Amino acid sequence: MKTQVVQRRSVVCPRPVPDAALRIFLLHHAGGSHLAYRDWPALFPADWEVCLLEAPGRGRLADLPVLPTAEQVVTFFLEDLRPWLDRPFAVFGHSMGALLGYELTLRLMAEGLPLPVWLGLSARGAPRADGHQDVVQRHLLSDDELRRVVGAMGGTPPEVLADPGWWAMLEPLLRNDFRLAETWRPAPGTPKLPVPVTVFGGEQDIVVRPERLAEWAGHTERYLGLRLSPGDHFYFRHDTWQVVDRIVADVAKVR
Repeated sequence: MKTQVVQRRSVVCPRPVPDAALRIFLLHHAGGSHLAYRDWPALFPADWEVCLLEAPGRGRLADLPVLPTAEQVVTFFLEDLRPWLDRPFAVFGHSMGALLGYELTLRLMAEGLPLPVWLGLSARGAPRADGHQDVVQRHLLSDDELRRVVGAMGGTPPEVLADPGWWAMLEPLLRNDFRLAETWRPAPGTPKLPVPVTVFGGEQDIVVRPERLAEWAGHTERYLGLRLSPGDHFYFRHDTWQVVDRIVADVAKVR
């Protein structure tokens, strides 16, 4: 019998699991949607409930305006997530999603809410006081330059970038999300996370270098290491099952 998908605004649960041993929330990249993880739920253990988060202005929530800051997106998510924090949970975010996962964990700490048993941060450099990420300010690029940079990052089919209709829909969303990620600054005095953290990245990623990923070790009391895979910014496209296996193994270490 086919499992009924559960959807509650920003939360999509493709495979509900009654009495799940653990929930994991997956947060998408800039310009993306929950569909970035559409193939992931089937790869996790049967007793894990996989929840895909979707920011406003895309996919199922295309009728809502985009939100310009990480803080606003986290507030939006948290309004929906409170009922889902009733059992152990983990968080994994890729690129912009990693920033949002970090901010979400800080917000949970600040509000005295349950914390994730594990946080996975993928393809996002660790915070610096000046917010510097060693990347060009993509949200300020010309149309042609932005198209070229997005193409070089991987993850977006060339035919989408070349199609005027698709690009007309994608370009404003990309600019908003890049602006969100590139103008974010850590709050002064932000404490180290008490949550176990694993960092992931691609060995050939032109957006963030391995040494920048490794700097996350200074932002958590429980750093589990850097997991590098062959590939670009979207390294997991070719070995998703291996990334999921690493997630499951690291969560097992801390539970």
